[in-house]
Formats: sequence, structure tokens, C-alpha cells
Amino acid sequence: MEKHLNISEIFYSLQGESTYSGYPCIFIRLAECNLRCSYCDTQYAFGSGRSLAISSIMDKIATYPAKLVEITGGEPMYQEDVSFLFSALHDACYEVLLETNGSLYLGDVPDFVHKIVDVKTPGSGMGGSFMKWNLKCLNPHDELKFVITDYNDYQFALEFIKEHKPELKAIHFSPVQSVLSPLDLAAWMLEDAAPAKLSLQLHKQLNMC
Repeated sequence: MEKHLNISEIFYSLQGESTYSGYPCIFIRLAECNLRCSYCDTQYAFGSGRSLAISSIMDKIATYPAKLVEITGGEPMYQEDVSFLFSALHDACYEVLLETNGSLYLGDVPDFVHKIVDVKTPGSGMGGSFMKWNLKCLNPHDELKFVITDYNDYQFALEFIKEHKPELKAIHFSPVQSVLSPLDLAAWMLEDAAPAKLSLQLHKQLNMC
């Protein structure tokens, strides 16, 4: 019997975060999430979504011209059968990105998947949810992201990096829009020579969300 996933939406836009920011990308947003972050802008994905066969998902994304796909949520790793989607996308020669909150085990994610892992800061209300064992599951082409609400979050992110010393493609500090000024975050990062990249949500700047 063919595997199904609960889908919130499938759409085509510019990738707005990570080192892939600005590239045309197909987004597969899986439904359901195990966390409830204070600043979440996709609460509509908390529901059960609609069940789609993986073949139907592949048919849908084939209507778009891009070969870059991001699996996001919700929390994609909340659905065990997402592994079958990884394989189907790889077999169809898509470049695969995974946006995940890092609170669930990532050891079974194939190496061909580019993981963008969001370490939840205290300001999210979900601080402490990150599974630190997942740091052992990251590859050099993977990325970490810290969403920053205030100076306390910023200090948390710096301490996390200092403690764990992740060697990855990129580490992003992203201010919560309308909560923290990017100029303030930039000033803090300059003062400390922060070992991270200031990342703004391009899709929101372009009103494409």
C-alpha cells in the first residue's frame, strides 16, 4: 500500500531563509507540529491537513519548473513516513532541503538531504526542546538557525555555539519580524564578531509569504 503524508500546502516561491535564500524553490509543508512557538507564523499547519499519496505529491511538484524542494512544516519529522518522500525526491533528481526544529531524532535523515535545523531560543517559549544528540547527525553541508527575539536569545545562541562548536555550512541569526530590529541584532553581532550570519526573511520582505 502506497505511503501517504498529511499535507498543509504545496507551493512555489523564492526560498527566503538559509544559504539557499533567493533561489526558486518548491515548498512541501507537512501538517502537524510537536511545538508551539510564541512567534510561529504558520499556525495553520498545526491541524491534520489532507492526506496525499507520495505519488500525488510528486505529480504536483512536477508542475513547477524548479528542481530545489524544501520539506517544511509544521514539523516534518513528526510524520514517520517522510523518509519515503526523501527517497522519491532524490530518485527524481531534486535537491532536497529539510527545515526542522531539531526536537526529534535526525539520525535517519539521508545524507543527501540538506538539513536546516532551528535551535529554539528561550524567547520562543520552547527553549530546551532541541535534541542535542542531533548535533552528531549533522553533516558539513547542513545549517543551524537561531530565531532571535531579544538580547537574551542572542546570548543564548552565542553560548550554544561556544559550547558545541558546530562545523557546518552556515549558522544563521534571524530576528523575529516586528519584535526585534535587524539593526539592533546587527550591532550586537558586530560588537562580538559573532560566528554567525545575519539572515532576514526574504520572502517577507518581498511580501511573498
